[in-house]
Amino acid sequence: MLWQTLKAMRDVGRLHEIASVLIRYGFGDLVRRLGLANTLEHAGKVLHWSEARDLAHMTPPERVRRAFEDMGPTFVKLGQVLATRVDLLEPDWIAEFGKLQNNAPPVPWEDVLPQMIEDLGAPPDEVFASFDTTPMAAASIAQVYRARLTDGDEVVVKVRRPGIRRVIDADLHWLSRLAAAAEAESPEWRALHPTTIVRQLSLSLRRELDFTNESRNAERIADNFKRYTDADYVPTASAVDKTPGGAWSPADDAARNAPEPPIIVIPRIYWQWTSERVCVQQLIQGIPARKLEVVDEAGLDRQILARRGAQAVLKMIIEDGLFHADPHPGNIFYLPGNRISFIDFGMVGRLGEERRDQLIRLLLGLVKYDAQAVVNVVLEWTSDDTVNEQELISEIEAFVDQYHGVPLKQLRIGEILSDLMVIPRRYHIILPADLVLLIKAFITLEGLGRELDPEFDMATQTLPLLEHMMHERYKPAAVFRRGRRTASELFSLLGGLPQDISRLLRAARRSPLEIHVDVIHLKRVGDQLDSAANRLVVGIIVAALIIGSSIVMTVPGGPTLLGLPLFGLIGFVGASIGSIWLLISILRSGRK
Repeated sequence: MLWQTLKAMRDVGRLHEIASVLIRYGFGDLVRRLGLANTLEHAGKVLHWSEARDLAHMTPPERVRRAFEDMGPTFVKLGQVLATRVDLLEPDWIAEFGKLQNNAPPVPWEDVLPQMIEDLGAPPDEVFASFDTTPMAAASIAQVYRARLTDGDEVVVKVRRPGIRRVIDADLHWLSRLAAAAEAESPEWRALHPTTIVRQLSLSLRRELDFTNESRNAERIADNFKRYTDADYVPTASAVDKTPGGAWSPADDAARNAPEPPIIVIPRIYWQWTSERVCVQQLIQGIPARKLEVVDEAGLDRQILARRGAQAVLKMIIEDGLFHADPHPGNIFYLPGNRISFIDFGMVGRLGEERRDQLIRLLLGLVKYDAQAVVNVVLEWTSDDTVNEQELISEIEAFVDQYHGVPLKQLRIGEILSDLMVIPRRYHIILPADLVLLIKAFITLEGLGRELDPEFDMATQTLPLLEHMMHERYKPAAVFRRGRRTASELFSLLGGLPQDISRLLRAARRSPLEIHVDVIHLKRVGDQLDSAANRLVVGIIVAALIIGSSIVMTVPGGPTLLGLPLFGLIGFVGASIGSIWLLISILRSGRK
């Protein structure tokens, strides 16, 4: 308790900054409703309500986005998480949150140097042959420097901002408390499931703060692409096995004597200098995906780049179950030979075998106009028994039917998925976090493909892989493998059954069995009944006091006060106090 109190006192300054930004962008009423003003006043912090700006020219989504940018990295990340929640928010909010970027002014080198010495074990000029102290890029969580190793390899050094973990921990602490309060008090907020979103944000941020986690993700994805081929490229065993993790940079191609470089490039991680706060990886010298005019000048084939990028991401999603969850143009480079490099694996999505199976059936249902297949998958995602399944089924069937007869080349898979998610939102169906990341990746990928090639057709790229994966799923070996796993689980359950029955019987012999049933909202109903009973008892006592005091007033004799019988006067005073309490209690409960 003492530690929590001290921590809360330490974080009050950060709460004051957040509340001030909210007031500045016209959310003063929200500050009051969430109780932030009272909390800060008790802590001796004064809010300046006059700071509110004239925001008539801004839409509500734009105001929230601007406030998130001013409140710092945690809220920028919160906006980016919300931009993936197509199952919760309207398209105008999704589009506005999609504008949030992690750009931030760089931290001065003299503030970064002590932390780097601590993490590297020596000053950078002793570890690297050369080190440029001017950042290549600066984001809200980290900034990146260019360096060269003693063996000549060009690398980038990603450094976490000093003190950023304390700021993020404070933000997450207050966000979790505010989300719980908002969900408990407001039906409108409850429909957005704020505690679920904050939990997703917390998990994502804590993973992103640890660069070893990002590095492991990069190596796993590189390993999955070791033997990756397409119609234009067939790697030889020697080309694959020469480099750990299957990662090349263009400068290393000749030195490694590889007959053909890989078409998907993942930066190599230098683990000897990588830790929680520092990541050293290969420098990718390619054309940023945003600079399409440079792609044309370099003679690269846009159609091949679009197809290879789509196939690579589809492989990550459908085949591997580990995918880059943020494939925006800033994280993609184009290399000579129409090759593609992915960087920044701080945000990845993970799909288990069951989820991938659901995804395959959903996408096949969409591209083959099989409404029943789509309905079955959405119902598997539905955990709320209050959903009207017949209405949901009818709406999904109508949605799929509108695409019937549309040529495959005209289907926009990303747009269809985004539109489909509007239906679960209307029924308050909350999608699993891995699925919303996947849908966001699909939408980003399709947009990137169309920027490269206006004729890019995501459905045509997707259908062969889906059919191949469905065929692989029902091969005898795959069926036997799943059956063996199911049989193993069944035998394990049966093997433990005698022990479970024995424990149950021993418990029954020692004492009577008790069955605990939790009924949703029963505690709240019980509290309301208890409060009503208390008010009823007070009302009866007040009525008894009034009647009794009236009788006493008519009885002559006894002590008096101001010419009135003392005991009758005391009774009336007690009845008045009880009446006032009863009235206040009723008003506080919201009853008239």
